[in-house]
Amino acid sequence: MEEIMKTVAGLMAVSARTAPKAAGKDFVEIKIIEGEDLDFLADKMVEYGEETGKRNFDRDGENVRNSDAVLLLSLNEPVPVGLNCGACGYERCADLETKAGPEFAGSLCAWRILDLGIALGSAVKTASLLNADNRIMYRIGVIARKFKMIEGELVVGIPIAATGKNIYFDRK
Repeated sequence: MEEIMKTVAGLMAVSARTAPKAAGKDFVEIKIIEGEDLDFLADKMVEYGEETGKRNFDRDGENVRNSDAVLLLSLNEPVPVGLNCGACGYERCADLETKAGPEFAGSLCAWRILDLGIALGSAVKTASLLNADNRIMYRIGVIARKFKMIEGELVVGIPIAATGKNIYFDRK
């Protein structure tokens, strides 16, 4: 089953890569985490939750530990699309500043964030078509970014598993 799930993660990565991006520019980074790196990620998620008092990092960390793989997606050095639409909170794209936040960097061009969202949707669609249990998780991204498991200002993770009961939704 482990080899099959590695293939599923690879096909999810292809779906994320080929998802449409605004103005045809791709700032989405993709990485598959498996093996010992899953335990490292899980341990660090649990530790972060304990240190910060933030809820559910322990729960999601245990989900990661029980996963076959995690697909990481990030926005890495995204350049604004150039529409001057104001969706990012700035009147002009040229005024947009990237600042370090507590877990991610912002502000980011809203259209680039949508690019990441479409890539995430494409990846989970592929997992679903292949009957792999999955869930998009913000908490994975916090830790993956903190420990430089992938580069990017905004990181999100998708764990996958093949079990008799979906571990990502049937949980306490």
